[in-house]
Amino acid sequence: MIAARIRGESMGARIARGLLSSPKATIAAIICVVLITSAILAPLIAPQNPYDLTEIDFFDAKLPPMSEGYTGMTYLLGTDGQGRDMLSAMLYGLRTSLAVGVTAGLLAMMVGTALGLVAAYRGGVIDSFIMRFVDLMLGFPTILVALMILVVFGQGVDKVILALVFVQWAYFARAVRATAMVETGKEYAEAARCLGIPAWRIMGGHILPNCLPPLIVIATIQVAGAIAAEATLSFLGIGLPITEPSLGLLIANGYQVMLAGLYWMSVYPGLLLLVLVFSVNIVGDRLREILNPRLAQ
Repeated sequence: MIAARIRGESMGARIARGLLSSPKATIAAIICVVLITSAILAPLIAPQNPYDLTEIDFFDAKLPPMSEGYTGMTYLLGTDGQGRDMLSAMLYGLRTSLAVGVTAGLLAMMVGTALGLVAAYRGGVIDSFIMRFVDLMLGFPTILVALMILVVFGQGVDKVILALVFVQWAYFARAVRATAMVETGKEYAEAARCLGIPAWRIMGGHILPNCLPPLIVIATIQVAGAIAAEATLSFLGIGLPITEPSLGLLIANGYQVMLAGLYWMSVYPGLLLLVLVFSVNIVGDRLREILNPRLAQ
């Protein structure tokens, strides 16, 4: 990493080189790109809109994979109990899961980063108060806290995102505070204070850029965690409503009839969720190795 800085290599170039140097990380990154692209283009590439009643035929319900429907349409992954094409439902569910996970991860990063910077720069009572609250948040199971929030506020995309932000911001705050504490004591920060530069400019313009490496790693891992947490909440029936289906809700719907031999309704969405979360975690682990000077090779 030090050699890379000496050569003037940017962070983006270093990350790209590090990912390409690992076959496992390269494959995982390609899978992530393919899944994200598929989710964004779901309305264009999905064989049908699974939530448009005019495109669904109830006579095609519970068809196994590679079956031809009543209207002549071939369902590659079969249909569910309402006659929806499973491939289309999975693409739309993937879109919802990614949107919720990425949005919650970014918002949690913004909140946690701001509090972590304030705690490190101000110190004293403010630092103690914020970090004790962080310790309190990290002491509770993520799903339990999210369940309590959703029980109080009810279902909805915004409610799920709020719950995920509430349980994830502490991870960012602790990581940013640890890095910012080191940066605050360096000469450039002292020089900025002596020049009378406002505190918010020192934190945002000088200290924050040096906190980006751990932030990138944590953000990647927490996005995967948010996707898995949202799927768990939806599977339990208190996450997203049926009007905003995700992979977790598809798994829950198929799980009810799995013992009847209709495995594809739950297994295929479950495999897609597994591949997505696993790939994002592999990329996150590789980023940790690339951006952490102690682990860099």
